[in-house]
Amino acid sequence: MSMYRQLWLAIILSMLLALAGSLFASLLSARAYLEQQLSIKNADNASALALSLSQQNPDPVTVELAVAALFDSGHYESIRIHDPQRKLMIERVAPPGNDGAPDWFVRRLPIDADPGEAQITNGWSQFGTVTLVSHSRFAYEALWTSTREMIAALALASFIGGYLGSLILRRLRRPLQAVIDQATAITNRRFITIAEPDVPELRQLASAMNATVARLKTMFEEEAARLETVRREANFDPLTGLINREFFISQLRSSLEGENSTGGTLFLIRVADLMGLNKRLGREATDELLRRVAEKVGAGATANPEALAARMNGADFALLLPDQKAGREVAEALLQSLIVAMEAFVDGGPSAYIGMGVFRRGTALGLLLSQVDAALIAAEADGVNGVREAAIEADDDVPRSADEWAQIFTRVQQHQWLRLVSFPVVDMQGRLLHDECPLRLKLDADAEWLPAGRFLPVAERLGRAPELDLAALTLGLAALEQHPALGGLAINLSASSMATADFRQRLGVLLHKHEKAAGRLWIEVAETGVLKHVDAFRSLCALLRSHRCQVGVEHFGRQFSQIGQLHDLGLNYIKVDASFTRRLDSNPGNQAFLKGVSSIAHNIGLLVIAEGVASEAEFAVLAAVGFDGATGPGVRVADGRQGS
Repeated sequence: MSMYRQLWLAIILSMLLALAGSLFASLLSARAYLEQQLSIKNADNASALALSLSQQNPDPVTVELAVAALFDSGHYESIRIHDPQRKLMIERVAPPGNDGAPDWFVRRLPIDADPGEAQITNGWSQFGTVTLVSHSRFAYEALWTSTREMIAALALASFIGGYLGSLILRRLRRPLQAVIDQATAITNRRFITIAEPDVPELRQLASAMNATVARLKTMFEEEAARLETVRREANFDPLTGLINREFFISQLRSSLEGENSTGGTLFLIRVADLMGLNKRLGREATDELLRRVAEKVGAGATANPEALAARMNGADFALLLPDQKAGREVAEALLQSLIVAMEAFVDGGPSAYIGMGVFRRGTALGLLLSQVDAALIAAEADGVNGVREAAIEADDDVPRSADEWAQIFTRVQQHQWLRLVSFPVVDMQGRLLHDECPLRLKLDADAEWLPAGRFLPVAERLGRAPELDLAALTLGLAALEQHPALGGLAINLSASSMATADFRQRLGVLLHKHEKAAGRLWIEVAETGVLKHVDAFRSLCALLRSHRCQVGVEHFGRQFSQIGQLHDLGLNYIKVDASFTRRLDSNPGNQAFLKGVSSIAHNIGLLVIAEGVASEAEFAVLAAVGFDGATGPGVRVADGRQGS
């Protein structure tokens, strides 16, 4: 029984006991008063009758007539006259009749008044004794009427008391419910604080809960700060603050091979004659020069949260811009900013050279690096500040204009040229956790199926991403309903879809329609989209939790410094970006970072899954650092399937 019901039961029982006690005490008091009044009345009436008869020189006939006249008034139950020898002379007794109250009331509250007695004299001699009992009908009527009025008054008082009690309980319930909601939120991995109520006891409880949440947040933030330091030590250049070569190559590989990869533009930048500058300027001035170069290269990545700037070695820097079409303009602007920044250090000679190349998903890493590096060497060979572009294979088999894409999206929706592909996500024992199901579409009935990276960026620019995401969800829910034994399907949502209230509303309708299957649906959003639309993602999480869906963040770790924004979302899992897991077996720094990530995630009840695992060695290290699952070409399911 809930506490509220117990409190209500206590209030009701207290009111009933108070009502019953008050009623019982009042009835006994009223009955005693009526008995006393009847006894006095009996004594007075008997004395009055005896005195009246004594003054008339009584004889039996006169006395009988007087008794009959008095009895016929209807106010007496009995009148008896005995002679001096206690022999009954005259008797009048009223027959049983209506007592003016229910029989059960009369039986349970009898009114026993003392009869009145008085002596009748005839001169100096005693004529007899009169015994008189007044009728109790009127007393019962008064007592019954008083009882009903008392019950009505007590019922009204109970109703008012109950109403006031409900107000008090409601006043107590709101802050208590807030504390309960706060505790529930903590169990759901959401750390929230509440306003402290006015009730002293509840204020103490709320204060203690808020203090607990504050300590948890502090511990979370301190551990996150420590892990951010570990991450930067493992993946960043200590002099310039840009990412190092190894981490950049891992990110570039993900851009080339990732399911949602959109391609992009790679820039390689080289500082002209760094060795000569170092000899001429000295180490400190050269370090300052490199920091200025890094600042300008890094500025080229700030406009896009998925862009990356890196220091590849002593004189070489790199810049990766995803889905970048105006690469030449960016390179020219970057070169001019480098010339200005290095002007104080360069004595009339060239400042920097840039090689660039636009690539698409599926381009071989070695081919891309070699061709862009060749363009850089060609720019350096010119001996002046310049930009050279590599001729990397272009993608000519897809539409070029927005109008063409808009028409294709319309045809795709009409003909349902959409499907989901399945990649297994396993736990560390090889058991299937769920299937990751990205969307594919084809441009016409005979075309090949395109990965999301080929069409999703265009769909987002044209505002068609919500339609494609809903189509993917519909396919996933249908598959879950058709295959009850399927453990779960993971569907990725784009940030632009998640950010719109209309999409979330339509998603809620879809999940309600497939309520049974929704409990096996895993929904994930990329980290960059989550951090860009935190409030929208929080609303999405609340919606998905109400339908028992699993909620996660994919490509986790690229913006780890902002992890504090995720503490109150109620996530179920995270998928760590492949750039942290590639060659993990030979990277102690990332091992320490991922061990800390898994520890802090487990402390708040999250599953930790690795993306892009490419080898058994990487998989083994992930198990050692505490991961719960993995996906990628290096994982195998217990049934023999291989990841991708």
